[in-house]
Amino acid sequence: MGLAVKRIYEPPAPDDGQRVLVDRIWPRGVRKEDAALTVWLKDIAPSNALRKWFGHESARWAEFQRRYRDELDRNSEAVAELRALLREGKVTLLYGAHDEAHNNAVALASYLREIN
Repeated sequence: MGLAVKRIYEPPAPDDGQRVLVDRIWPRGVRKEDAALTVWLKDIAPSNALRKWFGHESARWAEFQRRYRDELDRNSEAVAELRALLREGKVTLLYGAHDEAHNNAVALASYLREIN
């Protein structure tokens, strides 16, 4: 499976494939025309309640992943949409968080790798 994770603040690259923003909120300072998105999948992002609870605190990472996976298991429509894009070729999941190791795109990529 061709799946990558990248901050949306990094410039688009030819090998990104389909660029999919997986945040519920548009990242600050990014112009939509500069993002070179294929699609913005807001519905696959963690719920507002989960996002606020996590607060990008690395101590909550394991529990965040568990809760987010539960949400993804109940969100079959959005997961199916993303899996369809993966069947077409490489997909780069884009996120706006500063923490490159503890964010929803990393958790989502791990989830997708496990279910495929």
